[in-house]
Order: sequence, then structure tokens, then C-alpha cells
Amino acid sequence: MFFWFIGTAVLAVGFVFRDPRFDYRLLMVGSVLPLADGMFGGARALHSVTVTIVVLVVVMLGTIGRRNLRRTLLGLPIGMFLHLVFDGAWNNTDVFWWPLTGWAFADDPLPELDRGVLTLIMEVAGLVLCAWIWRSNDLSDGARRRTFLHDGQLTLPVFT
Repeated sequence: MFFWFIGTAVLAVGFVFRDPRFDYRLLMVGSVLPLADGMFGGARALHSVTVTIVVLVVVMLGTIGRRNLRRTLLGLPIGMFLHLVFDGAWNNTDVFWWPLTGWAFADDPLPELDRGVLTLIMEVAGLVLCAWIWRSNDLSDGARRRTFLHDGQLTLPVFT
């Protein structure tokens, strides 16, 4: 799954924050970053809430006095938190609370790949959400796409 996490993260942040200046670029990166655990054989540290909290603390401490940088970088841990929510990562206690439950990882598969046909349904829903975001922001227009790539801002018409 890929689009499920991007679409749900953008929708959730748009609904909760309703901030026209929010930078969605790192939110999108953070929402799919835990998928990198797959390169290491399954659910690992990036599916742990403790790692996400550490990333949040590093961003907060590293951006003291730099409000604009903080606004941009906060998208990364927010996206990581939302990945855990929309993935149901808490279902695997040992991974979710790693390293508090021990340092070793079992051979647990990525939660994204352990749902059977539901994975396909969720990914299709994510594609629909991403298509709606693309169309509602007219990102097929090169100038608008370049503006989004430069400032990361989106307009979600349902929430304005």
C-alpha cells in the first residue's frame, strides 16, 4: 500500500488543522516512510510509536526559534503518526512499543501486506483520495504543480 497512506494523511490533516499554509510535502513522505521497514524483512522500528516520538522531539528541539522551519518539518512526524493510525500498527504490541518490549524483532510481516483483499480495497480508496486531491488542486497544470512542489500547500475545498 502506498496511496492509502498519502490520501488518508492529507485528508486527516486538512480536516483537523484547516491551515492553508500547512506544507503537505513532508507529511506525504512521513506517511509512507514506515514502508521502508519492508527492506529489512518486515515490521520494524519505523512501525514503532517510540521512533515516531523521537522524530517529533528532534524536530521540536532542533527548530527552537525557527518557526518556519518547524512548520515545514512537523509534517514528517505527523505523517509517521498517521501511518501508524491508518495502518493499525498498534495491533502488534511488540513492534508498536519497540524497544520498550525488547530489542529483538520477530519475523512479523508488514501490516500493510497482511490483510489480504482488504489491502487492495484500501489502496483503491487511497487512489481515489489522491485523484480527488490532484483534481481539486488542478495539479495537472504545470504551474500549479511547480507551486505545490515549491511551497507544499494544497487547497482542500471541502474544508475551506
